[in-house]
Amino acid sequence: MARRREPTSDLFRDIRRPGDPLPGVSPRIAGVDEAGRGPLAGPVVAAAVILDPTRVPDGLDDSKALSAARREALFVDILVCATVSLCAASPARIAATDIRAATLWAMNRAVDGLALVPETVLVDGRDQLPGREAMSIAVIKGDARHAAISAASIVAKVARDRLMVRAERAYPGYGFAQHMGYGTAAHLAALKRLGPCPIHRATFAPVARLLQGPSA
Repeated sequence: MARRREPTSDLFRDIRRPGDPLPGVSPRIAGVDEAGRGPLAGPVVAAAVILDPTRVPDGLDDSKALSAARREALFVDILVCATVSLCAASPARIAATDIRAATLWAMNRAVDGLALVPETVLVDGRDQLPGREAMSIAVIKGDARHAAISAASIVAKVARDRLMVRAERAYPGYGFAQHMGYGTAAHLAALKRLGPCPIHRATFAPVARLLQGPSA
């Protein structure tokens, strides 16, 4: 098994190249992040972003630290200024594998979809990308530390939220547009009242118990 690479200061001197203005900003570096590992419903969405060092949007940060309005504005700026790719792993894929495997699959597919080929991939969290261990670096809390990962976190979050707003129209009554599929009290109450719908994650405990019936 490949050893996980940690982003030391020496390593970042190697991959940033002279003239790169911020950590994680280079046409040779892609940032990768996901949105939606924890919810009971909907896909997990991964984004890969390569920022143009000459056109970095102001205010990039961990998507969770930004208001919805600020995320939406930055989402548009990133799409205009950067090379972006998205991939969603469906609830069916999550059930067929597991949430970690589905997330890494979506991240790899997002990198595959980039119009530019990066030399290095910075991945938020603890995992390198399977098959890309030599070029990927796991960065714990990377969405708050490196601009390309911050951009990927914003793109993934906004894209997934938009999908869940659409899901509310397809499956009314669950409140997907409010809680985005997370296990809030309102969502759990709706799930108990209505039962699971096709986008619920069948292997996640509250959903699995309902699918298994009263004896579960």
